Amino acid sequence: MNFFQQRVIVIILLCFQMGCKPGHAQEETNYTYSNASRDGIGKFYMGREISQIMGFHGMAWLERPGRSEEENTELAIANLPIKKNSVVADIGAGSGYYTFRIAEKVPEGKIYAVEIQQDALDYIQEKAANLNFDQVVPLMGSEKSPNLPANEMDLIIMVDVYHELEFPREMLQSIRESLKPDGKLLLIEYRGEDPEVAIKPLHKMTVDQVEKELTANGFELVKNGQFLNIQHFLVFGKE
Repeated sequence: MNFFQQRVIVIILLCFQMGCKPGHAQEETNYTYSNASRDGIGKFYMGREISQIMGFHGMAWLERPGRSEEENTELAIANLPIKKNSVVADIGAGSGYYTFRIAEKVPEGKIYAVEIQQDALDYIQEKAANLNFDQVVPLMGSEKSPNLPANEMDLIIMVDVYHELEFPREMLQSIRESLKPDGKLLLIEYRGEDPEVAIKPLHKMTVDQVEKELTANGFELVKNGQFLNIQHFLVFGKE
């Protein structure tokens, strides 16, 4: 029995001891558990094993010199549905690779750099100060929520992050609450359909899987941009 299976049993036992109604354990029953694969955590959502998280120690890889050309990040940013006064959130911002490039596009707006790692937030805070980017707002998130203000976001992005979320259902619900009625959620993920994309399988996603999970949480696919070199560019709106 792995850690996550033990965790479910403990939660169920506590629920019965406290007199909870069955619905109170709903949070955990949305997921299934099995032995973890090499790069996974043994927790599954809608048939997909959630991958392990790449820690801030991987910053050098995020900031690698060839990333822009390899992933065509300039084209991705050029296609973002934002204006100079947009309010944006970069969830799982890491080193701020996308955060600071987007900040240049929203001089009259704001971009929240959301992380659950304090080292990453400290790094982003210092870099924002050095660049005089007052529009960059580092924000500590949690495993279940980015802790963004409600009904304020024009755009939320996750770049190679969604597949690592330990609680994707709860995160999507929180994200939905933080978006404006016409706000958008963008997922950039390595193409799981393409075996030639040299990324570990659990760190890639197919369009079908992404759409299945987001549709189940009140989103609809409004743009399937297949113009990046090795990644999907999937824009979702609220249903």
